[in-house]
Amino acid sequence: MTAPTLLLVNGPNLNLLGVREPDVYGHETLADVEALVTRTAAAQGLQVRAVQSNHEGVLIDAIHAARADCVGIVINPAGLTHTSVVLRDALAAVGLPVAEVHISDVTTREPFRHHSYVADVAVVHVVGEGVPGYATAVDRLAAVIAGHADG
Repeated sequence: MTAPTLLLVNGPNLNLLGVREPDVYGHETLADVEALVTRTAAAQGLQVRAVQSNHEGVLIDAIHAARADCVGIVINPAGLTHTSVVLRDALAAVGLPVAEVHISDVTTREPFRHHSYVADVAVVHVVGEGVPGYATAVDRLAAVIAGHADG
């Protein structure tokens, strides 16, 4: 029997983790993020399908496809957090529990980063824990999926 699947979505510019503003985002790479999420999910009896794109439509298509075989979504929408109503609507439309993750503390950064279009559709919010926040998000989302917590 195949383990239930989480969709891991990383938005624009996260392919540059490790080199992009390391003082803000740290030195870990996207590969490090995906490995951490995969290990953490496996410990919860889950597998992971990961997608990263700098193109909003690619992310929306992946979210739509998750309806067929995923039990939840972990997403760092990156800059789309603050601009994308359509990404928010895609997450709402699929009806899966969502964990929103941000490496930096967006609430202490530029004012335009303080609003998240994803926040109201996410049941888990992890902000400012660095890359380890992805593991926190997976653990908390797994608890929601299992019916042991509400986020």
